[in-house]
Amino acid sequence: MPRSNPSSSNRGSGTPRTAGSPSNSRRSGGSRPARNNGPARTKTPAARRPAASRSLWDRLPVSIVPTENLPSFGELGLPAAIVKALSRNGLNSPFPIQAATIPDILAERDLLGRAATGSGKTLAFGLPLVARLAGAPSAARRPRGLILVPTRELAMQVTDAIAPLAAACGVSVRLVAGGLPISKQIQSLERGVDILVATPGRLEDLIDRRSCNLGAVEVTVLDEADHMADLGFLPVVRRLLDQTPRGGQRLLFSATLDGDVATLVEQYLDNPSAHALSTVEASVDTMTHHVVRVSADAKFDLVAAITSREGRTLGFVRTKHGADRVAKNLGRIGVRAGVLHGGRSQSQRNRALEAFRDGSVPVLIATDVAARGIHVDDVSLVLHVDPPADPKDYLHRSGRTARAGESGVVVLLSTPADERDVRKMLGAAGVRPEERDASDPALQRVTGARTPSGVALVEARPRPVKPRADGSVPYAGRSDRSGRYRPAGGRPSRPAQSGGGSPRGRRGR
Repeated sequence: MPRSNPSSSNRGSGTPRTAGSPSNSRRSGGSRPARNNGPARTKTPAARRPAASRSLWDRLPVSIVPTENLPSFGELGLPAAIVKALSRNGLNSPFPIQAATIPDILAERDLLGRAATGSGKTLAFGLPLVARLAGAPSAARRPRGLILVPTRELAMQVTDAIAPLAAACGVSVRLVAGGLPISKQIQSLERGVDILVATPGRLEDLIDRRSCNLGAVEVTVLDEADHMADLGFLPVVRRLLDQTPRGGQRLLFSATLDGDVATLVEQYLDNPSAHALSTVEASVDTMTHHVVRVSADAKFDLVAAITSREGRTLGFVRTKHGADRVAKNLGRIGVRAGVLHGGRSQSQRNRALEAFRDGSVPVLIATDVAARGIHVDDVSLVLHVDPPADPKDYLHRSGRTARAGESGVVVLLSTPADERDVRKMLGAAGVRPEERDASDPALQRVTGARTPSGVALVEARPRPVKPRADGSVPYAGRSDRSGRYRPAGGRPSRPAQSGGGSPRGRRGR
């Protein structure tokens, strides 16, 4: 049951709500009646959660989103300013999930959306959220729209997608996430924010510092809710939802809806409209799936050949050390590859993604930290260097290609030790791949594999630094805590002393 703190004016206002409760009338005049939440719910035992998921979908009328004869953005009811901004960005017609959900969100209904990554769900909730909040100011530290996402990479992507369109309507969008300077985030909240895109942990930290208050939130969006459940964020998400106003609109988007996510829907969404782009299994139909049987000894040679292909290639491994090792070994034979995993700093991750996006580095080796929410256009092949742990991870990894209706190739490398687990996992994912041996000549046609150059890539070296007049050499432009340059020998150079100064200089002043 969501935690309630009666000592706080904002906590406790988000009493759990029932998915099957009577529908509320749509707003008129900007006010929404408080909802009848019924008796408090006891926490659902873990063993019963799968059944709860099935009963939830049995009770809700789920509409399968049509994919043809879609209306225009203007016909969906979006303001002219947003339609013009979309047109300037080359977006003239909505994706199916947008056409299905935007009218219900504009009508201020709670909504449950199931759609694969790359289907356009970010703008499905972002556009009506901007339309809803346009024309009214937000007070300092009190955002009116809240988008919760599981990772900072996804938070950055959502912000980048929504902010330009929101600016056309005078709506501000700000990002708060761990790994980024909190002082700048506090300053942004002090100036007032209309839409706050946040990771749960950092937002709770800001609330504890009294730098943010959720008492004015009109719309709350949970994006990639299943991933938040996988990462153990749902207790924090519940505490945050408890601090939003009782009559607020709540939207939940996810690629899968089961277990803890179904419980969250039952507790916090009131008679939601439910839209599914397709079943999870069918969401991978635009990809071709291939399992390549390869011995452990020959595995890296095959990885090298496939990653030497033309076009963007995204490879997944199990561990961050494995990602570093594969990328380093690829560089030794002439394949330029970036690395993305949780052990890298935020600036390193940003640089790796940017280089992959602009094509200067055509290969990215990643752990599952990148499998959710990272949108890079034109990834034509996803390579499972190591098989994923479960079918859900396979679907999310594979979802990095064939986005927005495009086609793509998914290749999984299977050693004899992996064969049984791979077959079981793919069956659970609803995937029937083509299987072949690594020696099959058709593999080159399927993947575009080719022989790498074999010439090791040379890392960029720092520019030479001109020695000073006293003969000391600055150390790559870096300084120690005293502000003095560190020479090549490792000890900081001292300024010339006048008089009887201390040999240690004047650090104490």
